[in-house]
Amino acid sequence: MPSKRPTPPPDQPVISKPDNGQGSVVAERKAARTKPPRMYQVVMLNDDFTPMEFVVMVLQEYFRLDIDAATQIMLKIHHDGRAVCGVFSKDVAATKVELVLAAARRAGHPLQCIMEAA
Repeated sequence: MPSKRPTPPPDQPVISKPDNGQGSVVAERKAARTKPPRMYQVVMLNDDFTPMEFVVMVLQEYFRLDIDAATQIMLKIHHDGRAVCGVFSKDVAATKVELVLAAARRAGHPLQCIMEAA
């Protein structure tokens, strides 16, 4: 038995030729590229009153440095007037600065710590 093509219902249009893409809308997907977060360096400033041992302790406690690295950074602060303690994202850097300043205030030292764009 030969099969017949079904006829479309009367309420649907009959398409006799292909559209060839005329009048079609094609949405292209662009790869979204996010930039890495901007980094900030935490800088400790020298003063004539904060003991060197306190600076080393702060570097060890809040920046997780070993005794040798903390001593080297402390000496750089002492000789150059400032030194970078670490490079972090903005939130982490701000938190580290606040922790250092709070520890210095609790101990009664005028130690200053700032953050700068890296």
